[in-house]
Amino acid sequence: MGEAEEGDRRRLILHNFLSLQECKELEFIHRSNCTVGYRPNVFSTTLSHLIATNSAHLIIPFVPVRERLKEKVEEFFGCQFELFVEFTGLISWSRGASIGWHSDDNRPYLKQRHFAAVCYLNNYVDDFKGGLFHFQDGNPETIVPSRGDVVIYTADSRNTHSVDEITDGERLTLALWFSRDATYDEDAKLISLLSQSLLHDNVPKLCLPMPASRNMYWFSPDQASSDHQLGFDICWARLHILGYDLLFREDKSHCSNIAELLMEPLRLARGDELFDHEFINILHALQIVQFHCWKAPGLESAKFGTSKVVRLSQSQRERILHIKSSFVKDLHLLESVFSDVACPESLQNSFNWADFSVAVTLWEDYSRKLHKELVMSFPHWRTHHSIFYVSFDEK
Repeated sequence: MGEAEEGDRRRLILHNFLSLQECKELEFIHRSNCTVGYRPNVFSTTLSHLIATNSAHLIIPFVPVRERLKEKVEEFFGCQFELFVEFTGLISWSRGASIGWHSDDNRPYLKQRHFAAVCYLNNYVDDFKGGLFHFQDGNPETIVPSRGDVVIYTADSRNTHSVDEITDGERLTLALWFSRDATYDEDAKLISLLSQSLLHDNVPKLCLPMPASRNMYWFSPDQASSDHQLGFDICWARLHILGYDLLFREDKSHCSNIAELLMEPLRLARGDELFDHEFINILHALQIVQFHCWKAPGLESAKFGTSKVVRLSQSQRERILHIKSSFVKDLHLLESVFSDVACPESLQNSFNWADFSVAVTLWEDYSRKLHKELVMSFPHWRTHHSIFYVSFDEK
């Protein structure tokens, strides 16, 4: 734990606050669900977005982290039981992203934000270059992002800060803002959304994600523009940089409607091989691919997996190439933005479909487990008007 100047309670540094497992799980959630963010070359995943895309169960891993962070903020700033979580989001910065000097309350519509917590999910130099966090004055002056570390600070002019431009890789963070004003309580909004989306039963089910509007996934050089003649779809891009191609059903091989294609069933290919398993849509495929990246080290000994792999035919190759033109208009831009954002090279070199098939099954188990926990927790959340960790060990 590191505090700012003695007697100056404006910022706090916590080292190794998040475990490696927590960081990797949040990384998986972000890279399989993120949308275009609030500034150029930034991508975000909010809890409300997870609920809206039928992935509400993925808010469960956030719950204990939010609680622990809120307790730390209240303890450090001496405001126990006074704060509400105003915003929770996963944010990644890719090549070209930066932010000049500003304070978090310098925009009128953000005056409700009193404290901020930024949790680093990956490492400076190892995972990205650039992206150092600077305070304009006081100590520490510069924060070097390190996986598991957290910087907590007052969201006011005492903590004017900037972030250096990302020059390579992808900088991943979990960001939370806290408010003393109950009208900005994020929990109330999330519980309302959950009330509308949850099936009111206690039967764990397989949660299949449903993509949002295509504009939420379309990255263009000018993010203020909705011009789909430039840029690329970020769901397709994240699959592409990991070495996957998408094969849709034959009747969709000439479809150029991105909104329609996002919702269509598909199969995955790598090189000359086609994994003969149909995914419900592109978001479903992306979640499993990113889950495989997360769990791959533990799957190396799981050679009992079986998979049906066939060789791509010439006509299938042509269909893959034709569809590709719908998802990406600028391959150079894609590779520039997502430079070095991939699974470890060791996984790429040792990839096999048998391990991937195991990951498909494990993803289904993981989703059912989280959904069950969500369904069991929700009545408690609704009763207390608050989202908190509920233990079911004795139930």
